[in-house]
Amino acid sequence: MAQGRSLGRETEKANAPRSRESPGAICADSKMSQYFELHPITPQVRLIRQAADIVRAGGVIAYPTDSCYALGWHLGDKAALERVRRIRRADRHHHFTLVCADLAEVGRFARLETWQFRLLKACLPGPYTFLLRASRETPRRLQHEKRRTIGVRVPDHPVPRMLLRELAEPLMSSTLLLPDEPEPLTSGRDIQARLEHDIDAVLDGGDCGVVPTTVVDLSVEPPVVARQGRGPLGPILGHRP
Repeated sequence: MAQGRSLGRETEKANAPRSRESPGAICADSKMSQYFELHPITPQVRLIRQAADIVRAGGVIAYPTDSCYALGWHLGDKAALERVRRIRRADRHHHFTLVCADLAEVGRFARLETWQFRLLKACLPGPYTFLLRASRETPRRLQHEKRRTIGVRVPDHPVPRMLLRELAEPLMSSTLLLPDEPEPLTSGRDIQARLEHDIDAVLDGGDCGVVPTTVVDLSVEPPVVARQGRGPLGPILGHRP
């Protein structure tokens, strides 16, 4: 962790063996987060691999998406989930999002009927979050406590797509909107300044705006637009189950 701020700007001389820390070694309360300055179109593989190592070891990262910045953590890590709850001040009814590489991964964690699959296929990858009934494979702590639903999305941004390929599994995620703030944080430097002791790494992929995803509830029929965001409503409103 001590290498922090300089990693994203180092040249290839920085290819010395990187340290791999055990899950218990990560403690954002006492260490500053690492800062990775990534190319927004062709992210550096070396830095993406280090970010994946941090996630696997129980860390929480901030990363860019095709809507705005988000917090990400390992889907199986309860401690990381609770850290994000504290950062967001989110209660048990807050919908977190399972970020998937493709629709096949979505189908593992959500129950999809034919009409739902067709709508997802028309919209993804893209800036949408869909609320769906969770499958038996989805841990209960990741589901909405009462509705037993989960938010899913497939982003269209090089950084999370490369990160998902490196992880070879979905990433839990939440919009990087801090309590009492009107808009999500959108600058990597601002995120680092505000959360340097609360998260483990900032993946700076440039400004990606403050408009969050469009959220569509597909656990009901017909679908309900729960939040209008960056994703256009045409594919949703034109859908007929």
